[in-house]
Amino acid sequence: MIVCSVNKIAKMYGGNPIFEDMSFEIKEKERVGLVGPNGSGKTTLIRLLAGEEKTDSGQIHWKKGAKIGYLEQIPNYHDETTVKDVLRSAFSSLLQTEERMKKLENEMSTETNAEKLEKLVVEYGNLQDQFTINGGYEIESQIEGIVNGLNIPSLIDQPFLQLSGGEKTKVGLGLMLLQRPDLLLLDEPTNHLDLMAVEWLGNFLQEYSGTVLIISHDRYFLDEVVNKIIDLEDGELTAYHTNFSEFVKEKEAKLLREFQAYEEQQKKIKKMKEAIKRLRDWANRANPPNADLHRRARNMERALERMEKLQRPTLNRQKMSLKMEGADRSGNDVIMLKDVSKRFNEKQLFHHVNMHVTYQERVAVIGENGSGKTTLIKLILQQLDPDKGEARLGSNIKVGYLSQHIFFNVTDETVIETFRDVVKVSEGEARHILARFMFYGYDVFKKVAQLSGGERMRLRLAQMMYQDINLLILDEPTNHLDIDSREVLEETLEGFQGTILAVSHDRYFLNKLFGKIYWIEAQNLYCFEGDYNWAKEKMAELRDKVVPERMEKKKETPVQKDPSLNGKHGNNKNLEKDVASLEERIIDIDKKLLEYEDLELLQQLYQEKKALEHKWEELCDQLEDH
Repeated sequence: MIVCSVNKIAKMYGGNPIFEDMSFEIKEKERVGLVGPNGSGKTTLIRLLAGEEKTDSGQIHWKKGAKIGYLEQIPNYHDETTVKDVLRSAFSSLLQTEERMKKLENEMSTETNAEKLEKLVVEYGNLQDQFTINGGYEIESQIEGIVNGLNIPSLIDQPFLQLSGGEKTKVGLGLMLLQRPDLLLLDEPTNHLDLMAVEWLGNFLQEYSGTVLIISHDRYFLDEVVNKIIDLEDGELTAYHTNFSEFVKEKEAKLLREFQAYEEQQKKIKKMKEAIKRLRDWANRANPPNADLHRRARNMERALERMEKLQRPTLNRQKMSLKMEGADRSGNDVIMLKDVSKRFNEKQLFHHVNMHVTYQERVAVIGENGSGKTTLIKLILQQLDPDKGEARLGSNIKVGYLSQHIFFNVTDETVIETFRDVVKVSEGEARHILARFMFYGYDVFKKVAQLSGGERMRLRLAQMMYQDINLLILDEPTNHLDIDSREVLEETLEGFQGTILAVSHDRYFLNKLFGKIYWIEAQNLYCFEGDYNWAKEKMAELRDKVVPERMEKKKETPVQKDPSLNGKHGNNKNLEKDVASLEERIIDIDKKLLEYEDLELLQQLYQEKKALEHKWEELCDQLEDH
C-alpha cells in the first residue's frame, strides 16, 4: 500500500528552481535512502513531506490517518521538564489512561453501592485491557531501551532546556522513535551519535514496522538499513530498489548507457544534417532546381525537429580537489603514551593506558561519547597534561590538526582572510586554490561564522593542504561532508606519505583506511591490528571473556552487611527478590479484580493491593539507598 504519493511538485527559492514536475511514491515498510550532492534539495524535499514547507505547485497525498515523525518537530518545554518527562510524553494517551485507572481504584475501594461498583469495575476492566494491549506496562522498559541504545542515560534527569543542541537532537530522536510514527523522516540521524549508538539505530530501523525515509552521508549505515535509494540530482529524481553500494554500481552503468545513447543520437543527428545539406545542394544544382529533392530535405528537417533530443549526461561532476604532500619524514616513533592516567573532577577517563604509533601507520581511535577520545587527542597534542605517566611526540614531527569544532571562535573574518592567515599567498592565488575546494566567486567573501559545517571542514582542509605536515590528527573528519567529498578525502589520505591518527564514527571510512584500531572502554585502551570490523569482533570476544571473570570475582568477594539494616533485607539480592515477589502478588490481585463480583471481597482486594503497593514503594526506596 502507498503511504505517500508525490505528484508533479515544484519548489523555488529566490527565483531559482530547486526541482520541478517531480513525482514519486513511498510504499509501506520501505526503508528509503534519499541521496544527492549538498545543495540538491534533499532537506527541502523532506521538509515538504513533513509539512514544514509548502510546494509552489503540485500535490502531496498521504495515506488516511498516517502519522508522520520529523526530528525538527520538537516542541518547547517548561524549564523544569526533564529528559525523562520529554520521553514519557510519547505515551501521553497511555499515561492519561493510567491516571484514570488509579482514580477508579480509589473510587472502588470506598464505594459501597453494588450497582455503582459494578459500573466502576467494568470501566476499569475496559481501560486495563486497552492499557495492556497498547503496551502500557512496557512504557518504562521501552524508554530504558531507547535511552541505553542512544547512550543518553546520563541525561535522563537533566532539564531538557539546559542540554546542548546535539543532546537535544538525540533526545528528540529518542522521542520520535518511541512515538513509532507510520513514516519516520530522518535528516542525518547519525551526526550526533557515537559509533555504538549508530549501530544500535541501524538495528532498530531494520526491525522497524513502519516506513522510513533517511537523508544520510553514512554509506555503511545506508547499506545496512535501506532497501531503496532515491537519487536527487539536478532537480531530477531516480529510484533504485537496492542498497547504497549496489546503487553506486547501477547508477554508473545507467550513466554509461545514457552517454552511449546520447553519442549514438548525436551521430544520427550529424548524418541527418549532412544529408539535408547534400539534398539541398543537389536540388539547387539541377536546372531547373529539383522540387522533389527540396521536399525530401524539408521532410528530413521536420523529422529532426520532432526528434526528442537526449541531454548529455554529466559523467564527471565538480568535486573538491585535494592533494596533500607529506613534509620531511619524521622519526620512526611518532606518538608514545606510557602508563597515562587522566581524570576530570570525579570521572576517571584513563587508567594506566599505553599507545605506540610508528611512522606511516594509519591509526583510528573509537569509543562511546564521553569515553575520552578528544581528551586523548589533547594529551597527544600536549594541550593537556596527564595526571600520571608520559605522553609525547617523536622527533621532527609536524602536526596538522583537523578539529570537529573548527573556526568556532572566528567571527568577523571572511573565507579568504582566514585562509591567508595560514597560507601566505596573493589574493588571486588564494581564490584559485579555494575554487578547488568549491568556494567559487563571491563565496570567498562570505563570513566564516556564516559557513555550514561542511564548508568549514573544506576551508580547514584547504589550509592543511599547503602546510608542512607529516602527522595528521583528524577529529571526525567526515562530519558534514557529502559522499563525493568523503571519497575525495579518502583518496587523498590513501596517498598521504606521513602518519595518520583519526577519531571517527564513519565505519566505511574506518574500514577503508585504517589497519590499527585503539578502542577506549572502561578506562582502558585496547589495541587491535586490523580494520574496524575485525576490532569489533575481537572487542565482543574480549567483553564475553571479561564479564564472566568480573562476575566470578564478585562471587568470591564476601558481602559486607550493613549492621543498620535488619536481617531479612540485609543485602540487595534479598531486597530485589522481595520486590519481584510483591510485583507478582499485585499482578495476581489485578487479575482477581476482573474475575470476582462480590462487593465485600472486591473491597478487601483493593485494600490489600494498596498495602502491597505501599510496601513495594518502601522496598524500592531501600534499593535506591543501597
